Amino acid sequence: MTLTALLVPQGMAYAQLAGLPPINGLYATLVPLIAYAIFGPSRILILGPDSAIAPLVAATVVPLAGESMSQRVTLAGALALLVGGFAIAGGIARLGFLADLISKPVRTAYLAGIAVTVVVGQLPSLLGFSVDAQGFRGELKGLVLGLDGTDTTALAIGLATAAVIVVTQHFAPRVPGVLVAVVGATAVVALFGLSDTVATIGSVPAGLPSLVVPKPPSGDIAELVAAAAGITLVALVDTAALSRSYAARLGDDVNQSRELLALGVANAASGFFQGFPVSSSGSRTPVAEAAGARTQVTGLVAAGALVLVLAFLTGLIHDMPTAALAAVVITAVVRLVDVGELRRLARVNHADFALAVACFAGVAVFGVLYGIAIAVGLSIGAFFWRAWHPHEATLGRIDGIKGYHDVARHPDARQVPGLVLLRFDAPLFFANVGAFREHALLAISRADPPARWLVIAAEPITDVDSTAAEMLVDLDQELEHEGIELAFAEMKGPVKDKLHLYGLLERIGRQRFYPTIGVAVRTYVQESGVEWTDWEEAQDSSDQ
Repeated sequence: MTLTALLVPQGMAYAQLAGLPPINGLYATLVPLIAYAIFGPSRILILGPDSAIAPLVAATVVPLAGESMSQRVTLAGALALLVGGFAIAGGIARLGFLADLISKPVRTAYLAGIAVTVVVGQLPSLLGFSVDAQGFRGELKGLVLGLDGTDTTALAIGLATAAVIVVTQHFAPRVPGVLVAVVGATAVVALFGLSDTVATIGSVPAGLPSLVVPKPPSGDIAELVAAAAGITLVALVDTAALSRSYAARLGDDVNQSRELLALGVANAASGFFQGFPVSSSGSRTPVAEAAGARTQVTGLVAAGALVLVLAFLTGLIHDMPTAALAAVVITAVVRLVDVGELRRLARVNHADFALAVACFAGVAVFGVLYGIAIAVGLSIGAFFWRAWHPHEATLGRIDGIKGYHDVARHPDARQVPGLVLLRFDAPLFFANVGAFREHALLAISRADPPARWLVIAAEPITDVDSTAAEMLVDLDQELEHEGIELAFAEMKGPVKDKLHLYGLLERIGRQRFYPTIGVAVRTYVQESGVEWTDWEEAQDSSDQ
């Protein structure tokens, strides 16, 4: 029942955020609760309308449907069906790992961008006027130009609603602050007869949602499919993160592909029963846990309570002010802005912070849907950049420390005369073969005395593609012409198997693949006859 107290006002608020009638928010809350209770793998995860998903829905359906609410509902239902289809197909194909496509810095940034766009879009409702504009820039311009039309009564109601929510969250988190605030705002409007001067929800149809197959115009299908793909990815990331968190706390092991499948079923059910795309809820799940939830029976009981609300209590919603719902949305999305994480990124990793800023700007300037595409593209691009320009190191021996270490970080490290030990900290593939060859030749040119052997410390190299194999053949020929031997140490078995298929083992010689760097060094010293005393050998001699 505590959970239900939160579901009703949030469901209606997020429906308005999605550009839909409030009643559809209750439909999108009720049906996914039942679907996830049946198919979901997590014991207490709550699915429903979400502050990160609703803006994506609005960004898709509002431009396509215009002011037609019935058309918006149809498009939102079709969007939910498409999201459900993508998620179900992904679950069957075991694509739960796609949740890792968005890095934490990028996710932090796009959530902050969503929060800013939502706040700008909801402030007019909080201030008691409306803005006829789309997109962040249009809404921001409309907000500034419309400030003269602020309704002080609506503003007072909205601020009081927000204050009650914030205070209860901080000082009495077990109290359903959202319910208290919204009921209080509704009571004020009813008692003082303000429904004629303050915008309210108005009449809400009673009854349960009926089964409807949404049939959007064929010309809108392409845009719906593209939007559904982005929404699916966002919902997957949020759901995976939340389910992993609670699974760890409860000692469970949740399969992310099963989670994706359940997410798909919940969205498909929402689409068939006049709802819209849903995701896991980072606000309602903690409420359910704090109230004592241990199984999905909590969701089923909440669904039963919603049935009673829809069947008998919709009249109580008539005088609910839209300013109060705007306050519910604003207080919810403000929590999406993780200022502490952004400050930490600025302090510890400038590259990740720049990535986050670019993603934030993409969401704010180009819109949420394009921002999601930018977020995914930036995450993948950052990964390729790191693989394209990995760290490389020439290794030497430090007295008193086992192993061989980067001479750039340890200037006092000793190098074996004529032996270049090179470590490349990435897989070898088509994009970085040029960098690998350049580093290898540069290390050889700096060797003093001149290099006789080049040994690749290959433990960090997890893969070698065909382009890299051709580069190694060319490099081996080039070094052979210069009288330099190419060898490898600590190469993983699966990578060595690939080199065998490429014919490189035979080309370089199996004897030049050493199990450890130490074995490679000893072999070189024995074959070359150079003078070299390892610090361990020196220590053994002094002990004797």
